[in-house]
Amino acid sequence: MKKNILYIILATLTSLFSASCTKDFSSTNVDPTIVSNVDVKFLFTTSLENLQHNREWVWEDLEQLLRYSQLLTSDPYELSGNVNIRYGAFYSAILPNLFEMRRVIDGKADKDNFQNIYAATYIVQVFQGLKVTDMNGSIPYTEANMGRNSGKYNPVYDTQKVLFDTWLKELNNSISVFEKNLANQQSFGNNDIFYQGDWTKWTKLANSLKLRIAARYQNPDQTTAASIFKEVMADAVGPMSSVADQMTYSNTNYIPFGPTEIDYRSRRYAVETVIDFMKSAGDPRLPIYYDKNSLVGDFQSNLTANNVTLPSWCNLNDPLIMYQGGPADFGANGAKNPYFANGVKVGSSNYFLISTINRRFFQPHLDGANGLYIDVLMSYAEVCLQIAEFIQKGYGTGANTKGTAADWYNKGVHASATTMNNIAVAAGSTTVSNIDPLVDTYLSNALVKLDGNNNLEKIYIQQLFNFYRQGNEAFTLIRRTGYPKFNSTLLARETMSETIPRRYWLTDPGEVNRANYTAAMTEEGFTPNDRSIEKLSSERIWFDKNSPAFGQGN
Repeated sequence: MKKNILYIILATLTSLFSASCTKDFSSTNVDPTIVSNVDVKFLFTTSLENLQHNREWVWEDLEQLLRYSQLLTSDPYELSGNVNIRYGAFYSAILPNLFEMRRVIDGKADKDNFQNIYAATYIVQVFQGLKVTDMNGSIPYTEANMGRNSGKYNPVYDTQKVLFDTWLKELNNSISVFEKNLANQQSFGNNDIFYQGDWTKWTKLANSLKLRIAARYQNPDQTTAASIFKEVMADAVGPMSSVADQMTYSNTNYIPFGPTEIDYRSRRYAVETVIDFMKSAGDPRLPIYYDKNSLVGDFQSNLTANNVTLPSWCNLNDPLIMYQGGPADFGANGAKNPYFANGVKVGSSNYFLISTINRRFFQPHLDGANGLYIDVLMSYAEVCLQIAEFIQKGYGTGANTKGTAADWYNKGVHASATTMNNIAVAAGSTTVSNIDPLVDTYLSNALVKLDGNNNLEKIYIQQLFNFYRQGNEAFTLIRRTGYPKFNSTLLARETMSETIPRRYWLTDPGEVNRANYTAAMTEEGFTPNDRSIEKLSSERIWFDKNSPAFGQGN
């Protein structure tokens, strides 16, 4: 909000100075704190920046959601009050600017020239709103943000179905506006940090968001999910069609982590099931995602010289011995667990055996480095793999799906590897040269190829790997599908000793809106104000009520 506040202060000071230089003081007898000519483009930039600046990197993604999804492991900590910043950010840093944009535009004499800008505001609030309901269920929306202009401070909590249906209508309306190709439309230009006012790309983003909603609709209403999918595929513009369409954030001045936050409370380690799969299948993203351990170079000579034997789970004949994972359950009493914190003493050296996450991939400024932070909030790979899932399930029957499940799957894996490698290049992290042929080889591996054996599970696995940097999407995937599943011959989920919550809690808003809050919690089957992990695990949100248990995919 800093840019927005500064703009308002400057505009206010300017108006006051102008007033002091005029003889017609009656014309200035207005509230000096009200700015009547706000540039809506600045407000838009502020909301877009807050989509990124309120990412849940440490308290949620690294400490909770990516760990629950078993893409990494670390010392588990309590689900603290620092989680769920998405909720507060939605109502304080994102929605207010978008509502103000529409209010200002509605008062303009040339408002018809702002129709595309007007339409884009809804896409932004749907993007963040979907993340908010993913972990909270019913939330205020249709009556939200009405306090300032309407004096309504007790908004109803809309059910998740109402939210999904409302957002589909808003996305469809925005798509309709963009596809009219209206003349004389104002452009955001560089104030649009994602697409620089490219309305075709905004249309593709809106259609891609519809696919996200369709994915969540599957368990409660598969018919509607299939209908949304067909609608998107029939649209003249459609969803994202290349990595150039991705919702990409890039900022040379943005540092998401301080000097130690990437390791806040615990170093994050690789999980053995994921490492073993990536090694066996030849996944080119392995060195991008995870760091090498100490077993590099001529380490065997040093072992021999010091008469040191590695534990039996380290296979000296493994050409990728430098990548080792540990148990997903950090506190389990297993053979590998002591090696999370302790290395093997070899002469004067200490050999650490379990790989960590590639920290510079997440934190380009690690240890004083000066890499560029790039993040992709919604990717072409996600779109491709989601389409592959829908086709595999038969949702595309009677529609032009523009390819088979395998076609979309292969494009998705290629797009994922390319995108992750590009992020690594910018970050100054570990990269892979000439990655496309390696992806082709990977796609021919029996563990990966869509050959009629476990096709749907293979799609889920690639979706999970693509969400390595997106904890919310990874956790939504494992909730709605029950994959990775226990005892899988491809990628098995590991049993964890802790109870895993399936949602967050919402705090009682106080007397002014307690009645609506209590009604919503009761309607959802939640115990109001109960933050116990047991309740957060057993009392599920709407799209998750019919989902399989963790690891029970079928």
